[in-house]
Amino acid sequence: MDNYDTVTEALTALKAKGYTMDFNIAFDKIICRENNFCLNPHEFEITEVHRFEGATDPSDEDVVYAVESKDGTMKGVITSAYGMYADSISTDMIKKLAMK
Repeated sequence: MDNYDTVTEALTALKAKGYTMDFNIAFDKIICRENNFCLNPHEFEITEVHRFEGATDPSDEDVVYAVESKDGTMKGVITSAYGMYADSISTDMIKKLAMK
């Protein structure tokens, strides 16, 4: 797996690898708002995880997930803060995202 210095660098590299959809966490699923596609935790795999920690500012903590639908038709990324700025998500999503 590649290592990146910034979130922007990770997103650019993943897009070049075909991870073109922008997913958002919506409590118990991920959603691509551009085309209203939605995937439940059992419908996608996390293929890469990249964590970024701010040296002095906790608000700089972020994680980038590369995700792919199990049927191989959708590839995209999720960016999310972690720690005290993390989104509210379901137990199933916590388990899915913690697997990597």
